[in-house]
This record gives sequence, structure tokens and C-alpha cells, in this order.
Amino acid sequence: MLQAIRQTESPVLLIDEIDRADEEFEAYLLEILSEFQITIPEMGTVTATARPMVILTANGTRDLSDALRRRCIYAHVDYPERAAELAILQSRCPQIDQHLTRQIVSFVQTLRREDLEKTPGIAETLDFAAALAGLGINDLTHDPVILQAALATLLKTQVDRARITTEVAQRLAGQAA
Repeated sequence: MLQAIRQTESPVLLIDEIDRADEEFEAYLLEILSEFQITIPEMGTVTATARPMVILTANGTRDLSDALRRRCIYAHVDYPERAAELAILQSRCPQIDQHLTRQIVSFVQTLRREDLEKTPGIAETLDFAAALAGLGINDLTHDPVILQAALATLLKTQVDRARITTEVAQRLAGQAA
């Protein structure tokens, strides 16, 4: 943050997953957002040369303070539509067969509609695709045991792993085929 406010031209300051930061960090951030300065006990107050454009991301791990939320414009970024997710997967995993790519996206988008504690995001979709490719899978309906094993890349809680049984995974894979 100190480096950002010392820039002569307005920098973009990205603070990823602010909801994982502690309250002391949030207090420093509030000072930047309201006063465009940072007070450091050993150095004094450092005022911004140029106002930074601050972008915060959050995953909902904890609620942010009202003071911080008042200084922000909120934009929810939802999961991408099918075409966008296909394009992402094809660009990041071009070695995967197009048929399997379509199956993966359909499977994950259908899985997101299940009652899950932690819905898989794009990063998990990419991990799932890489796992399937690494296992030599060309069709999700080919081997239920391998599909179930690969779900470890998508399902991040024990409750979700228990909910998505082999039978449920096969049903979802059948819908994706």
C-alpha cells in the first residue's frame, strides 16, 4: 500500500480476498480510502502523491466492516455463462478434446445447482479438467470410479463429498453427455 500511494501517477491497487485480512489491516485500508494517506508510527503520515484506484475482492469468508463497505462500490461477479466458461476452459486447457470440454462445463454448471456448501468456481473447473486429462479420460461417462475420484478437485468440503455420491455424479455426467 505504501508503494502504491507513493506513485506519481494514479496506480491501481488490487487487494485480493480482503475478507481474509485482519481488522488491523482493514483499519489501514480505511485510512487510505478516506484520507488517501497511511500513518506509520515509525515514519509518520505518508500522503498519497496521486489517488490510487483501489479494487477489493472478497469471497464472503467474513463480513466486512460497515465503514469499509461505505467506501466501496459493490459489484457481484457471478459464474460465467456456458459460452464464456467454455472459452476459458478451451484457452487454459487447449489439449483437452472439445467433447470432453463441453461435458466438463455442463457437468460443473449442473453441479453448481446442487445443494453444496462450497460451489466450485472457475479455478476448480480448471483443476477438474486437468485431473481428467491427466487420467486419460475422454468422456465423463466412461468410468464412474475415476469420475468420483476426480471430484476431489471440485468438492472442497466433506459434506459436499458425501452429498455427491457416485450415483449423483453419474446422473450429472449423463446430463452433461
